[in-house]
Amino acid sequence: MNKEGPIGTAALADDTLRGFFERDAIAVARDLLGCLLLVNGAGGRITETEAYFPDDEASHSFRGPTKRNGAMYGPPGNVYIYRIYGMYWCLNFVCTPGSAVLIRALEPEAGIGEMAERRATDQLTALCSGPGKLCQALDIGIAINDRPLDREPYTLFPSAPVPIVSGKRIGITKNAEAPWRFGIQGSRYLSKPFR
Repeated sequence: MNKEGPIGTAALADDTLRGFFERDAIAVARDLLGCLLLVNGAGGRITETEAYFPDDEASHSFRGPTKRNGAMYGPPGNVYIYRIYGMYWCLNFVCTPGSAVLIRALEPEAGIGEMAERRATDQLTALCSGPGKLCQALDIGIAINDRPLDREPYTLFPSAPVPIVSGKRIGITKNAEAPWRFGIQGSRYLSKPFR
């Protein structure tokens, strides 16, 4: 990842963004921890992620490309947004075709007032402590789906390595034993503690 500034800024003429994401989703999920994600200037440090693959029964890409999951087959470093339970948006970053990383939680750092207003809470640890809450706090919806992370409204800054814990993914019934959920060890800003 670029160590000088945001990933994919206009100053980058090479494929830094694509190169970072065009890898195994587990490697990307781990390396995203600690990165600073901003959407229209609001956001924070990524504290929790989950990896998904095309041969993974829990993945939206398991049955191949559809209108809904088309962004998962787009360029590495693009965003895939979908709705769960008919109510909540979820934010994913595309890796190799059909694989993606779900962004599960953030530690808020920027635009905290806006996020608190959108979430109707001033409890910092509750602002982005789950994929639906995160999207509500950052005002993420389908209108900004299938866009590259190096273009507005997204900004992604790299991170130094952080201590990582892993465990089972949350809220799925298929392939639920796969230990492809990752978090920053000791973080208070998670959707659920690791065991």
